[in-house]
Amino acid sequence: MSMRNSMRPYTISNMPRLVQAPDLVMATLRVDWPGAEGIGATVQREFFRSASGELPPDQCLPEVWIDDGNCEAQALELLRILRHAPQRRWVCSCGELVEGGFQQCWNCGTITSL
Repeated sequence: MSMRNSMRPYTISNMPRLVQAPDLVMATLRVDWPGAEGIGATVQREFFRSASGELPPDQCLPEVWIDDGNCEAQALELLRILRHAPQRRWVCSCGELVEGGFQQCWNCGTITSL
């Protein structure tokens, strides 16, 4: 099995690379989002950070790969939605100001109906 496909440079078999993440936290978030919609995805290079300096830095960043290339367009759309999550500002019933894309109060756990 060839590691590189001449038509698509970042594909192993039918398992395309979806995105390269700046760190493991972001990679994990980007794996969970498609996974919640039934699209199988994995984090690759999750432990390469320690090789930075020995390897080029861009080769040490974690990557998100999906299991089925037929789901690539759907997975990319989900990531686009994630990147553009609506930013809200609301006051919870406990009096806490909640900002950002959060729908749940960090203080008491109440979920907003916005």
